[in-house]
Amino acid sequence: MAVSFLSVCSTLGVRNFNVCKYIMRIGILNSGGDCPGLNAVIHGVVGAADKLNWEVVGFIDGFEGMLPPERHMMLDITNTMGIQKLGGTVLGTTNKGNFGAKVGAGNVKEVPHDIIEMARKTFNDLELEGLVIVGGDGTLTTALQLYRMGWPVVGVPKTIDNDLEATARTFGFDSAVTTVVDALDRLQTTALSHKRVLVLEVMGRHAGWIALHGGIAGGANVILLPEIPFDMDVVCEAIESREKNDLRSTLVVVAEGAMPEGGAKMFHRTSGNSSEFRLGGMGEKVANEIAERTGKETRAVTLGHLQRGGSPTAFDRILGTWFGVKAVQLIKDKQFGSMVSYQRAHVDAVPIEDAVSRLRCVDPDGEEVAAARAIGICMGK
Repeated sequence: MAVSFLSVCSTLGVRNFNVCKYIMRIGILNSGGDCPGLNAVIHGVVGAADKLNWEVVGFIDGFEGMLPPERHMMLDITNTMGIQKLGGTVLGTTNKGNFGAKVGAGNVKEVPHDIIEMARKTFNDLELEGLVIVGGDGTLTTALQLYRMGWPVVGVPKTIDNDLEATARTFGFDSAVTTVVDALDRLQTTALSHKRVLVLEVMGRHAGWIALHGGIAGGANVILLPEIPFDMDVVCEAIESREKNDLRSTLVVVAEGAMPEGGAKMFHRTSGNSSEFRLGGMGEKVANEIAERTGKETRAVTLGHLQRGGSPTAFDRILGTWFGVKAVQLIKDKQFGSMVSYQRAHVDAVPIEDAVSRLRCVDPDGEEVAAARAIGICMGK
């Protein structure tokens, strides 16, 4: 552990404690998928820590950077200047390795004790007094395990899917939605020109927030969500009804986790040695069925990782910075085991356990779905 303020000053023979600055040191890592706004969180942590005369250690490639051969970098306001506008993360990240906590749809496993003890040695050798862990449900599940084993950790929620419980918004979501809206704006011009149906598949394994928000903002005519199993008859009837009203083009947004009534989700073959399943292909399936049933020329587009890349929006830069600052405050107040949470335009904290207990999904009977239906958007049912 780091030595105390008094012992440092005593060793230096300092009697006037005001001239002796005690440097506390904390760590930060991000794990799991990348996401616009991660660098804004790092920027917020470093800026807030600097005001407290704290040092910040950034671990390379998430938890793996804490294992031999340990990899880290010292972060300060000089080498993090301007990074909030950059996509990805300057620290690198991984969703594989020794700390992988996800083994499938919502299933988790505990990290082996010997792995945690190797990481603990690094933590102690660097004399850290707190660790900011930025990630989604898998990463925060690992953070919860560490906290229960006595680690002084705080969590920062990160997922473009916006599906973490106990926070109304996660950074990266707004950027992903903006990418969907830009794609729909572009697809609409070609759909109108050729009088086609264009199907856009977007991310959203279990929660359809990206599809719902992106579809409403981008002028979609049909939105299919994981939370509302769809009926292809209803979808095709909506397209044919538009045709009869001389609306000869249709935009369909499909979340990758959407599925037909009585059917199942579609999966891609998992590549490499990843233990996390991969959804995908529902957009192509929906497009093929629309073409077969309606005779309309139909094309499918999958956005994929374009939703994760690029610079974060202004909102995500602000929210990421806000989250980073709050994480430092939680360490200062020794509120370990807490996660930063955004609720009603206010950033507070909740127990990490509350955040990983269940996913936050779209309410099929909620106001946002009702608003979509009210303006004529077909929800597939």
